Amino acid sequence: MLGRMIIALRQADWLDQSRARGYRVVLVIMLFGGAAGWILLSRHGVDRAGKPLGTDFLAFWSAARLALAGTPEAAWNLARLAATERAAMPVDPGASSFLYPPPFLLVCLPFGSIPYFIALPLWLTLTGVSYFAVIRRWLPAHCGAILTIAAFPAVMTNLGHGQNGFLTAALLGSGLWLLDRRPLVAGLLLGALIIKPQIALAVPVLLVAGGHKRASLAAVISAATFCAAATFCFGGRVWSAFLNGAGLGRAILDHGLVEPEKMVSSFAALRVLHAAPAVAYSGQMLVAAIAALALIRLARARAAPAGGAAALTVAVTLLMSPFLLDYDLTATAIPLAWLFSEGMRRGFRPWEKSTLALSYILPLIARPLALATGLPTAPLILGMLAVAVARAALPERETAKPPARSKATAFG
Repeated sequence: MLGRMIIALRQADWLDQSRARGYRVVLVIMLFGGAAGWILLSRHGVDRAGKPLGTDFLAFWSAARLALAGTPEAAWNLARLAATERAAMPVDPGASSFLYPPPFLLVCLPFGSIPYFIALPLWLTLTGVSYFAVIRRWLPAHCGAILTIAAFPAVMTNLGHGQNGFLTAALLGSGLWLLDRRPLVAGLLLGALIIKPQIALAVPVLLVAGGHKRASLAAVISAATFCAAATFCFGGRVWSAFLNGAGLGRAILDHGLVEPEKMVSSFAALRVLHAAPAVAYSGQMLVAAIAALALIRLARARAAPAGGAAALTVAVTLLMSPFLLDYDLTATAIPLAWLFSEGMRRGFRPWEKSTLALSYILPLIARPLALATGLPTAPLILGMLAVAVARAALPERETAKPPARSKATAFG
């Protein structure tokens, strides 16, 4: 029985085009049907759990309101931020925080000038369209891109939270896509990730190890320009406010102010397993170091498949950051799309289809499994994805033997 299961997962010949399409249709119906019901059951923008629709976006919007009122430094003041949120909602929305650097406040600023329930759909529409356009580039032709992206559970997770996962994944995906095509533009896009630097931790590794000098310079200029613009608009005091509030991020990790079951990092997984913070940090650093070394090796390789190092950069970033929640898994679409494209091009290696399937549904299962069973699966699955991408991205001459072509390679 176990042997048959291993064989079925190893080759995954059962996961053909027809079944994969059927599963995605089911996911779309389940995710969007559930979301529609949740919205219809809400009253005055407050859901059945007593929280405002968009939840996390409320902090972005409130921070922008404070900035427009002439007190941008108050965005990092928990009491001032909470008071702004409560004034806008018919119920107490609970505690929230704004942990982002001042350049992100620049991005939020226009949305603070319009009512919350207009700003929220506008934010999600603009960032969502950008996300779709970028991920579509990474997917092979004729793969049903609309269905594939819509059914990806991270999309609904980000929509539900009103988060910035669409925006950061779009910047990351477009910058990496253009890296070898238009390095200066790529650098400008990657530098813009200063708005959320923890989602780009592996980008400097790729740029330096891969010798991308023009892109590196453009990224530094872009990041510096965003920081200068924030300083010009808000004044230097926002930086001291941001740095003073940075301790909250550390407290969230050390004391579980956000349940570690909601997070998908190695640090959070070790905390779920009751490891001490020092042990969890050490484990996170070890995983990050191994992942970064793998990326350095691939970035320096020659004749690797196009886009392989870029796809691995995203997979490695998701392993490097200790502060990573399930809505950040929108970026997983990039290595997933690249690995799928490679499999369609040269045939799927053993375990690749199973890895693709598990990684695809990870945003749907990571939090419920950790909360219900106390078993954090996200770092393991993300590690499997990184290994699969690294293996597929190795130059073909370094591969011991060509992959055995799966009986059913097209499941797009």
